[in-house]
Amino acid sequence: MKTASTHTRARPRAHGFTILEVVLAMGILVVGMTVLLSLFTFGAALSRSAEMRTSAAVAVDAVLADLSETLFPLAPDGSVEEPVAIEERSLASAPGVLYSATPMQNPQRPDEYRVDVQMWWQGGGVRRGEEFTTILLREVPFGERMRRRFVEGSRVEKGQ
Repeated sequence: MKTASTHTRARPRAHGFTILEVVLAMGILVVGMTVLLSLFTFGAALSRSAEMRTSAAVAVDAVLADLSETLFPLAPDGSVEEPVAIEERSLASAPGVLYSATPMQNPQRPDEYRVDVQMWWQGGGVRRGEEFTTILLREVPFGERMRRRFVEGSRVEKGQ
């Protein structure tokens, strides 16, 4: 006895992607890569901006340190003389940076000076500049105070 097979075989389906799926996947890939590239560019710009701000802050700190040490010259007797204006002095720690400083005494406080500082540097072939103001006290510079305290103080203690 032969029985007729009631099962019909389905035709095997071809495996693969349709052109619509491939185009959609490529579109998603292009959008993702565009977003990633723009994020990398934005990150690089932020990094450069942070680097420039940091170097500017370091230059300003160097100017303030130089001013606190040299703006008020010492007299031969060790007292502090009146400040003198500084014209286009270079910074050893920041090559290419020049600054000028103009001190103005506070009438209410004779040992207090407002110091207007102008800084210049070369950037992109153009001379650029910035101005800021600070308050400094007429006093013996920190380095000289430390020298007097530790160097001369040790000589006094040793009987020299």
